Order: sequence, then structure tokens, then C-alpha cells
Amino acid sequence: MHHSTASDARPDSFVRVRGAREHNLRGVDVDIPRDALTVFTGVSGSGKSSLAFGTLYAEAQRRYFESVAPYARRLIHQIGAPKVDSVTGLPPAVSLEQRRSSPGSRSSVGTVTLLSNSLRMLYSRAGTYPPGAERLDSDAFSPNTVAGACPSCQGLGSVHRTSEELLVPDPGLSIRQGAIAAWPGAWQGKNLRDVLEALGHDVDAPWRELAAKDREWILFTEEQPVVTVHPVRDADRIQRPYQGTYMSARRHVMRTFSDSKSATLRARAERFLTHSPCPVCEGRRLRPEALAVTFAGRTIAELAALPLTALDAVLAAASPDGEAARVLAEDLRARIGPVVELGLGYLSPDRTAPTLSAGELQRLRLATQLRSGLFGVVYVLDEPSAGLHPADTEALLGVLDRLKAAGNTVFVVEHHLDVVRHADWLVEVGPLAGEHGGRILYSGPPRGLAGVAESATARHLFGPGGAEPGPVPGRRPVRAARGSVRLTGVERHNLRGVDAEFPLGVFTAVTGVSGSGKSTLVGQVLAREVGERIADPGFPVRRLVEVDQKPIGRTPRSNLATYTGLFDVVRRLFTAAPQARARGWKAGRFSFNVAGGRCETCQGEVFVSVELLFLPSTYAPCPECAGARYNTETLEVRYEGLNIAEVLGLTVESAAAFFAPVPAAARSLRALEEIGLGYLRLGQPATELSGGEAQRIKLAAELQRQRRDHTLYVLDEPTTGLHPADVRVLLRQLHGLVDAGHSVVVVEHDMEVVAGADWVVDLGPGGGTDGGRIVAAGTPAEVAAAGAGRTAGYLARALGAVRP
Repeated sequence: MHHSTASDARPDSFVRVRGAREHNLRGVDVDIPRDALTVFTGVSGSGKSSLAFGTLYAEAQRRYFESVAPYARRLIHQIGAPKVDSVTGLPPAVSLEQRRSSPGSRSSVGTVTLLSNSLRMLYSRAGTYPPGAERLDSDAFSPNTVAGACPSCQGLGSVHRTSEELLVPDPGLSIRQGAIAAWPGAWQGKNLRDVLEALGHDVDAPWRELAAKDREWILFTEEQPVVTVHPVRDADRIQRPYQGTYMSARRHVMRTFSDSKSATLRARAERFLTHSPCPVCEGRRLRPEALAVTFAGRTIAELAALPLTALDAVLAAASPDGEAARVLAEDLRARIGPVVELGLGYLSPDRTAPTLSAGELQRLRLATQLRSGLFGVVYVLDEPSAGLHPADTEALLGVLDRLKAAGNTVFVVEHHLDVVRHADWLVEVGPLAGEHGGRILYSGPPRGLAGVAESATARHLFGPGGAEPGPVPGRRPVRAARGSVRLTGVERHNLRGVDAEFPLGVFTAVTGVSGSGKSTLVGQVLAREVGERIADPGFPVRRLVEVDQKPIGRTPRSNLATYTGLFDVVRRLFTAAPQARARGWKAGRFSFNVAGGRCETCQGEVFVSVELLFLPSTYAPCPECAGARYNTETLEVRYEGLNIAEVLGLTVESAAAFFAPVPAAARSLRALEEIGLGYLRLGQPATELSGGEAQRIKLAAELQRQRRDHTLYVLDEPTTGLHPADVRVLLRQLHGLVDAGHSVVVVEHDMEVVAGADWVVDLGPGGGTDGGRIVAAGTPAEVAAAGAGRTAGYLARALGAVRP
């Protein structure tokens, strides 16, 4: 372990960690300078996040709670302090993590950056009102308040409607035959039919023969009459009369759509609805009084729909009359500045948060922090370069330097070599993942890492040209395509009449700066087009697999074992164990999702959710089972000497050895191991997995299926969160799929991955309205030589560096 001597520095200029044991950290001691940019690096799963977030950020948050209020002390007690002997010299912390729960549909670029507040103030104080109209409060300009929302659509901007054609697709059927397609199936649908019959309606005549007013009432009434239903007596069961309540088809659909927690039921209801802009506010979400106020000749809805760069230009050109207007316009421009600087000028304030990528969202929060002017705090950032084109990474480095210059300490968990090189101080955790990691290999200025033999980062950082010495695997001759998928005249978001061709049977990389339209083209247009054409027998692709970074589950209940189907195999093994057979237990006994075998205090969740005032709710370990998920009786059953909680505690790697004799389990464990996830624990809750890990779990689940049919795999930035050493492991898998006769399309910023592709589609030239065109398409060498977009230069450099 290398320590630079800190004795000559001021005694308090370092954050000193002693004995950190969070996750896989092995009693780690490390000293990190304050007021500097420190990068934590190491292979995926090495323990760097456990040190940066699990220890340093958690400890700073705990101290902050201690200082705020007595009620918070109780919570700290519940959440538990990080496992560490001591941390000294730590200022309060602000965390910007990618894993935050995704914001709701009412939150937008404007609300995340607080631009919306300034914009509303501007209209309230400095807007041009119609003659005689009274001044409106700034609340009246928000679609999320009662004062501002359009009363017809409650500020949502669109209304859902349904029609007879949608609810009854085949009017030749009778109600008994299921004419009303929108009704639920099974018992509930039969109940509604019996109620209609009891109300005197003909359920056996074809729908089109019923009187128009009856059809109207059956489908659209708001009434809910209750009648006594006498069910037809089946020979095999006696049914008693019961009170049935009628609910019209529209009411059922609307209620399911707005209230159902189940995504499948909501999606089913949505098939019977049309989504149209609200006729009253024309989709602008505000009430007429607010839309009557203008600034620089435009309504607030018009300004909020402009990309930030255009909005800035309007504000710059406006000559605001009066001091208030001038100050407010300047404040807005000062807020827009850092967002544009981080390469997000193409976003408009009204763009909703769920349509943003994790990287975009994190950079928006970062821009907001720049504006907030805090100093003397620690910023802990989780891979701020995720989703950034190399050209945008340069702007990010400028922002990190500004946070540091303002007197802050910046801690960044990062794999991107440009960010690693830029650090003042490097902490490398490793050497490998999971139980083979958790040690500090190096802590000091970046240059000193060169002498650390065990470091996976040093090999990539200090080889010739920043690449690993020697020939790079994967510089194979470019493969020839076998047919292609053509998209013509694509119009969506910022894609305007784009024609694109995706060759099949090869590895294709789609590149371009943030916001150039890559995810739209690949995720929305290509995937949808292929999905629709698979049914066509002449189409070469037989299956479509989209692997995104959405979590594999939103609660601690879902985990690696449940998602890959491995848990079913494990439960069967436990059910067959002698103690379980003797007690007559079925597989359900070993499920933590149903009552019986699980611990009832946490209901098998491991954690108890703790609601915090003003703060995101946190999960604290369950006091009853201490995270085992099961009750004591269940834990008495053993398979090969381990109980079920201990099996869930195994890492993929140790489980592979443990289950080697069980082919069904061994296959899925091998797939996880080959993709570099050997360090994850089988029972690791989905809430603790990063987006990149979730994506690789989905990919492994796919790889173990190994279908023969020609499959198109679509991946969105598969290298996010991967150390360069792990990127190679992943690429071996993806290229293996292509060699086996499948097609792979990735959206990617990592130039080494792009350099190894067979075909490149480069979008741009810029983001937002400046993007959405294909600036180059061809082999990596052709795109690098074309020099049209911002990718060419970086790609040429990568091709130069990796040629043997």
C-alpha cells in the first residue's frame, strides 16, 4: 500500500478513514486531501462505491442528521452508521448518484434545475398583461398548482378518451361472447355480464342490434346501480344470489389506467384509450389567464418549449423594462449557463424528467449545484461521464474544476480514463471484484500509480497512447453484412426525415454527442420497426432482445437470483431436502414473497423502509431477522450444509463451485460469471445494483438461453460503469454473439468499443435541434476518415492507439 506522507501538510487538510468495513472493504485505512479532485477507481465491484458512497458520503450524511434535529437521531439509529472505526476531517456532503429513483412525470428539466421558478417569477413580475387584467402570483404560471393548472386536463396537457370503436372492436359478437373487449376477463367480467342481464339487457343479441341509447349507457354511464344477481345454477356447484354493482366499460378502463399499480393492467387499459392534446389548453397545461401574459411577445408555454440555447438568446435580445425584469432575466441566464456548458443546451425546460437518461439527469443536478454557490462541502459523484461523448467530457472536467476552485472537495467514482488522468489524487481499490477486492492498492497523485503492479487501471493509463501495450484483442477484419434493416424518413423528437441502414449479422455502433438522437433512433425507431416486422415470414430477424439499464426491480425483493430464474432451482433443491420433506413443506416455504417461511417483520424484504421528512426514504436492516429474510424454522433446513439465507449470501463465483453438480443452476451462474458479475451476491437486492450491473444481468439471462434463431440484440451504452478491463470481458461476449450468427447494435461513447465495431452510424453534428442527422456511416476507418462529425477525430485516435 502506498501512502504519500501527509505529515508536512496542515494537520486538518486530509480526510482520514480508519478501519472501513462496508460491503467488501477489508478494514481499509486511507487519507484523502481536502479541496482537491479525487477519483476513486478500480474494476467493477472492487469496492470503490462502498468507500465513496457507503462510507464517506454515508458518514457525512449521518453527521448532518445528528446536527439538525432530535427526531433525526432516532432515524440514524435505525439506518445504522457505516461500518468504520473513524473518519476525521470530513465536511458535510452533497451526493449526486445515478441510482436515484427516477423522478415522476410532473417533474421536468425546468423543475430539476429550478429554472421553472425563475421563469414563473419573470412572468408574474415582468410579464405583459392584457389591459385590465390583474397581476398573477408566480404560482398561477405552474401547471402543477391548482392556481395554474388548466381545469380541463388538471395540468397534464392531454386527455384520455375512449370510443365505442375501441371498446367494442367486433360488433358482431354478443355481450356473452365478449363483445366488450375492454372488460376484465375471468370472474369479474362474468359478474358484469350477469349484472347487465339482471338489469334487463339482452346479452345474447349481437352488439350492433342493441338500441343506440342502451349501447351508450352500457359503455359510458357514470351510474353504478346495484342489483341482486341470481347466477345460473351449474350442476357441480350451488351459487347463492349476491349483490352486484355495475361499472361501465369506460369507467373501468379509466379507473384501471389511473389507479392500477400493475404496469401490465395499465398497458392493457391504454389499448382502449386515445391520447389527445387537451382541447381547452391545446396541450399547454395552463389556464387561459396565465397564457394571456407574455414576455418578449411569447407565452410562458412557448418559452418553456424552446431549447435552453434558444431561450437564452431570447432573454439576451429582450430589453426588459424595469429593474425587476432585468434582475430576473439575468438570474435565468445565469442558471442556463452551466446547463449549456455541460452539453445539455438542447434540452427544453418543459422536457419531462422520465425521458432523460441517468447521465443527463445527473448533469442537470450538477449544473444546479454550480449555481447554488455552496463552498466547503464534499461533492460525491457517481460516474459523471456516463453517457458523455468524449467531446462533452472536456466540458465536464471544466465544471469539476470550478466546483473545486470554489473551495469544495470533489470525490468522483469514475472509470473514464480522461477523468482519471485529470484527478489531483487517485485512490485505486482492488485488485479484483467482490471478495477478491476491497483493499486500497494506491492512494496518491496519478503519476505514482504507474509503479503499482497489481493495478488494473495503471495498465490502461500508462501503456503507449493510453492503451494497453501489445496488440489489442478484437482487431479482426471487418465482417460482411448479411442483409440489412432500412429505415426511411424517420420523424421523431429531433430526427427529421432521417434515412438509416443497419446491416445484419455484424456488430454496429451508433455514436454522436449527447442529445444527437442515438437512443431515439435505436431504442424507439429501430427496435419498434424490427419488433413489428418479426411476424413477417420473409424478415431475416426472428427475435429482438432489448437490453436497457432500467432496474431489474424497484424494491429490495427482486434480486439476481429471482431475475435469472436461478432461485426456482434453489427452492426446488431445498424442498427436496430431508428436513423439508419431513415437515411436508412446498417450494413456497422458501420464497420470501409469501407468508410462511419468511420473516414477517420485514416480510422478506431484508430492510424496513424508514420515511424521512424532506429526504428520500431510506431502508434500514430488519431488526428481527437481521437481513436473513426468513424465520428461524425455515433456516433449520440445510442443503449441502448451508441454509437458504446462506445460499443467498454466496457470490456468483462461490455459488458456481457450490452448484457445479446441478446443471440448471450451473448454466445461469456460468453466464453471469462470463460477463464479469462473479462478485455479486445471489440475494443482492435490486435496489443496490447500478444501471450497468442491471443491464449485464439481463444480458446474462439472455445468453444462457442461447437461441438458434437470428436475434437482434440492442444495447444502450453497455460499457457504462465498466472499468476498461471489464469492457474487454463484455466485448468478448458481444462479439461472440455476432460470431454465432446474431446481430448486435450498441449505442456507445467508448471509442475503443467503436473502433472494434464492423459498422458505425454517427449522428450529429450537435445535440437537440443541431443534431438528428446522420453525419457519417461506414466502417470505423471510413467514419474516422470522413471527419464530418465530432466523433471522427476521437475515433481516429482510438484506431491509431489500438493498431498492433
